Amino acid sequence: MAKIKIRNEIRFILNGEDVALTAVAPDETLLDWLRLNRTLRGTKEGCAEGDCGACTVLVGRLSAGRLVYECVNACIRFLGSLDGTHVVTVEHLRGDGEKLHPVQQAMVDFHGSQCGFCTPGFVMSLYALWMRSPEPSDAAIEKALQGNLCRCTGYEAIVRAARAISSYGKAAKDPLAAERKAITAKLKAMKDGSRVEIGSGKQRLVVPANADDLASVLDKEPGATVVAGSTDVGLWVTKHMRDISPVVFIGNLDGLSTISEDKGVISIGAGVTYSEAFSILAKRIPALGPLFDRIGGEQVRNMGTIGGNIANGSPIGDTPPPLIALGAQLTLRRSKKRRTIPLENFFIAYGKQDRQPGEFVEAVHVPVPAKATKFAVYKITKRRDEDITAALGAFHLTLAKDGTVADICIAYGGMAATPQRAFGVEKALLGKPWTEATVEAAMAEYAKDFTPLTDMRASAEYRALAAKNLLLRFFVETTGTKAPFQVSRYEAA
Repeated sequence: MAKIKIRNEIRFILNGEDVALTAVAPDETLLDWLRLNRTLRGTKEGCAEGDCGACTVLVGRLSAGRLVYECVNACIRFLGSLDGTHVVTVEHLRGDGEKLHPVQQAMVDFHGSQCGFCTPGFVMSLYALWMRSPEPSDAAIEKALQGNLCRCTGYEAIVRAARAISSYGKAAKDPLAAERKAITAKLKAMKDGSRVEIGSGKQRLVVPANADDLASVLDKEPGATVVAGSTDVGLWVTKHMRDISPVVFIGNLDGLSTISEDKGVISIGAGVTYSEAFSILAKRIPALGPLFDRIGGEQVRNMGTIGGNIANGSPIGDTPPPLIALGAQLTLRRSKKRRTIPLENFFIAYGKQDRQPGEFVEAVHVPVPAKATKFAVYKITKRRDEDITAALGAFHLTLAKDGTVADICIAYGGMAATPQRAFGVEKALLGKPWTEATVEAAMAEYAKDFTPLTDMRASAEYRALAAKNLLLRFFVETTGTKAPFQVSRYEAA
């Protein structure tokens, strides 16, 4: 590998200004920097954990050479992760002459703001949606606003404003659209192939030049905190006041941001976000589409990565159970050496994964289920959208020609210290007729497979019962019932 150049500053564009920073703390958030260093106080702190959306800004980045703008949570986005991006705050919005921006004017005319605290975040989320889809459906509007909470106005007025934005102006003529070529050229120039290193000793941050450089950095600094989307690590800082230094930022890193399919296996780089993976996964494995739509809000999905969700090893992570049920494999890398293991073997105990010092998750490989198989995943939460999982069940079934269970894999999150398979239940089902009697008899094995905990999200008793009922739901849905278990209000209408 050619010698990597070292750069001691991060470079990005803030609204219309080129920024170069040589003094950046590893745990400094974009929100704090905007408010305290740049007095851009339209970006608010509401929750400091990526839930309420009051801090929403846009970050433009190059993806496969194309400039993409996404809404993100500034409260948990670290400043060090912004090298080579375009940060857009609500202060940068402008209409023709002295007019308000179309998104802002729609919010005014349709009474979408009351106390106003959350309004800038709603405006920025709607701005991102409008540029992507100038005439969005109501379902698209609601999806775009999953990560924004309003405590006083009520959402109907905001949805009405969202429907009307294009009557105030054309997205194709928006300043960000007009400046797209110039901004793209600037960001390409910033992407100079250098590694960024700022700080000294333990108080350091590093942005590797590419995946090979990441391997080199971690080989020398195996104890560093690796940060992809910061949707979890951000809370370590804002809520738990943890010291995460030194930090290695890997978001949008060449070599980790690709997703491809070969011979029925989808390979997802560790830096691929939920939003980036959605289109191919929802098309090839349809059950994953509704699940991804319920992972955080749009801001979280634009930042969070599947690789990070796996590497974090949380027992309530949403992606490991369905990927385990599908038989996914995980590629781990240390320096130039790679090894591939079954994903289910990666999780050893609570907070402990099969990852050696200096080793990192490079990619996950997900087999597309055969047409003859049945696959489903169910997520249980207190509220439907933007909530952390209480329990999640994933089921992958193959039936023999005589209707008996030829193969089945069942995996759960929220039921144990790690994402875990229900081996006893699987064994009780194998070779048996796929009938309600078989399923009910197999339910007795849940007590041997899992000992769930009671916490703020659910009691142990609730989780134990829910796990059984999810298997029963899977049975009913795979045996030809015409009554849907879940109907959206759009389908009902």
